Amino acid sequence: MLNCLKSQFLLVSGSPPNPCDNPIGDHYLLKSIKNKIDYCRLHGIEIVYNMAHLDKDLSGYWSKLPLIRRLMLSHPEIEWIWWMDSDALFTDMVFEIPVSKYENHNLVIHGYPDLLEKKSWIALNTGSVLFRNCQWTLDLMDTWAPMGPKGPTRNEAGKVVTAFLSGRPSFEADDQSALIYLLISQKDVWMNKVFVENSYYLHGFWTGLVDKYEEMVEKYHPGLGDERWPFVTHFVGCKPCGSYADYPVEKCLKSMERAFNFADNQVLKLYGFRHRGLLSPNIKRMRNETTTPLVYVDQFDIRHGGSKS
Repeated sequence: MLNCLKSQFLLVSGSPPNPCDNPIGDHYLLKSIKNKIDYCRLHGIEIVYNMAHLDKDLSGYWSKLPLIRRLMLSHPEIEWIWWMDSDALFTDMVFEIPVSKYENHNLVIHGYPDLLEKKSWIALNTGSVLFRNCQWTLDLMDTWAPMGPKGPTRNEAGKVVTAFLSGRPSFEADDQSALIYLLISQKDVWMNKVFVENSYYLHGFWTGLVDKYEEMVEKYHPGLGDERWPFVTHFVGCKPCGSYADYPVEKCLKSMERAFNFADNQVLKLYGFRHRGLLSPNIKRMRNETTTPLVYVDQFDIRHGGSKS
C-alpha cells in the first residue's frame, strides 16, 4: 500500500537566490539539501528545490505560498505537497509518513491542540507541513496569502495576529502566525480538514534533541520517528544563512553538524562506514566485507526494510 502512495508525495524546499550573508551558511544549505535528497532517494519521493522569487511581494517565509500554489497547479498527479524548511533535517531516515492516517484531511501540521485552544503563537509549526493537492488547499492559500505582501499590509497583519495570539512579540506577520490566526478565527471553515500531528516529529525542535543522539543510538533504532528517534530535527531560530540568529552561532552550527552526521550515518551504514564522531566530517570503516560483499545488503539497506538492527 505504501509503495503505491509514495509517488504521490512531492517534497519541496528552497533558499534565497543570493549567497548567504555568511559563507558557512551556504555550506550548511548544501548539507541540508544533501540530507533531503538522501531521504527522497531512499523512499522514492520526488523533490523540488527552489531558489527563485516567484512573487516579489511574498518574500521571506511567505515565499513558500506562491511556490506551493504553482506546484499544485502544475502537478495535478501529485496528491501531497510536502513543504520542508531549509533549516530542517531528516534525522530518521527509515520512518515514513503514515499517509493512510490522513485520508479525511487536507492539511497535516505538527502542533498541540491544547496550545491551539489557548491561542498560543507557537501552537503549530509550518517548517514541515503536508498540503493535499486539492481545491480546499487552494482556497486556504487564497485566504492566507493576502496577509503576506511586504510593507504596510504585512505590518498591519502583524498587529492583528499579535493582538489575537498569546505570547507573540510585536513584529510583521509571518506565515506561521497568520495560519494559526486563520485556523482559530475561522475554525468552522478549516479545522475539520486539519490534522494536528504530534505522535511523531514531523517537526522536532532542535534544542531538546541534538545532545541526545548518542543515547538514542544506544537505546533505540531508526523507524520510530518520535522523541526516541526524531523524524525531523528543525533548527528554528538558528538562521544559518542570515547575519543574525536567536541562538549563538557556534552552538547552532555544531548542533546542525551533529544532526547531519547522525542522519548521514544511517545512509553510510549500508556501505560499511560511519562518521568518526557526530562532529567529525571524517568517516571510518565499520565492518570487513572483503570476502562477503553482498551479505549485509538486506540487513542494512533502508529500501529493503533493513537498518533497524
